[in-house]
Amino acid sequence: MACQHESPQRLVASTNQHLLESLHWLEEDLDTIRSDDLFRPVRVRLGRQSGTVTLNDLELINFGSNDYLGYAGDSRLIKASSKGACSEGAGAGASPLVSGHSTLHESLGKNLSSLLDTEESLIFPSGYAANTSIISCLTGPHDLIVSDAHNHASIIDGCRLSGANVQIYPHRDITAAARLLKSIPARRRLIVTDSLFSMDGTIAPLADIAQLAHDTKSMLLVDEAHATGLFGIHGSGLIEEAGIASSVAVRIGTLSKALGSSGGFVSGHRTLIDFLRHRARSWMFSTAHPPASSAAAIQAITLLSEEPFRRKKLAENAGVLRQKLLSHGVDIGDAEAHIVPVFVKTPQRAIQIASSLVRDGFFVPAIRPPSVPKGSSLLRISLSYLHTQDTIDSLSNSIIKYVCM
Repeated sequence: MACQHESPQRLVASTNQHLLESLHWLEEDLDTIRSDDLFRPVRVRLGRQSGTVTLNDLELINFGSNDYLGYAGDSRLIKASSKGACSEGAGAGASPLVSGHSTLHESLGKNLSSLLDTEESLIFPSGYAANTSIISCLTGPHDLIVSDAHNHASIIDGCRLSGANVQIYPHRDITAAARLLKSIPARRRLIVTDSLFSMDGTIAPLADIAQLAHDTKSMLLVDEAHATGLFGIHGSGLIEEAGIASSVAVRIGTLSKALGSSGGFVSGHRTLIDFLRHRARSWMFSTAHPPASSAAAIQAITLLSEEPFRRKKLAENAGVLRQKLLSHGVDIGDAEAHIVPVFVKTPQRAIQIASSLVRDGFFVPAIRPPSVPKGSSLLRISLSYLHTQDTIDSLSNSIIKYVCM
């Protein structure tokens, strides 16, 4: 008897039906996200990063970018990037341990180490990849991680992946952190903190944390993602400004914010970097950093020493904005840098104010859970060197109008 086979058309129809049924639970979850006003469409930007942004055919003053020094669209970085791609290719073509590590990667690592005054540096595909991989390979099931409650998602995921005993201390509460470190037995201890927190614009008490790490014989990891290039005499970050470089075992940062490129990095003692070359999986098993991005980052590091006025202007403008908002009763929490949150009670209120600001010509993103804890929402103002004082004044007037109405 001949075998009976379904026709191709019937097989496709059956497969499609099975696929739709298997994805049904995703639709249910998406319905919940939408009903809670947490659904986020992807905005398509036209053109390069600058002080303005064109979204959905509207040109707006851009207060939603991490391009703090205005280098992402700078012609000098673009020229360096193009030259890097021409000399070493559009892509690295292999992981660093195979044949992907180029002269540009080597040069970028040395430039970063010089900026940060460390022995060696390692370049990762992103800051997220750096945190998840590094934290998870430095700790294990018999170890203790003590982490700030407001740390970035990449730190949280790295802690989860480690399998260690992860203890969260209230935001910037050194007393609570000390209590955890001193009361919980562990093979090794790791303190993890952002230096500048990305949502509320607060700064970690780094000197106190460094002292705590010393007193409890803990390793200290500091993520300088939003501080690299912006603080300290040389622009290396808040670690430099706090004077604790010798106390920090692991320095993590990104190339994608103040440095205007892409990728992440870790910097520290040669022993640490050698270890990570053999254990950090996102570095070992990812194609190396794009040569063009490495070339752009090298150019940005050079410009940091030549153009300190950029970070000075940014700090001055941020101070003026914070003071004006505070003087009119706007809740910006304890923000103390170029990230200025405007706290509101609900996601709906955040969306409403953000939409009103668009009508006034400003793009300020509404930040809602899960980017912030459930029950809170905010508008996050990210300042840039490219913003003028007049523009910042106009933005503050609009915010005061809508928040205090």
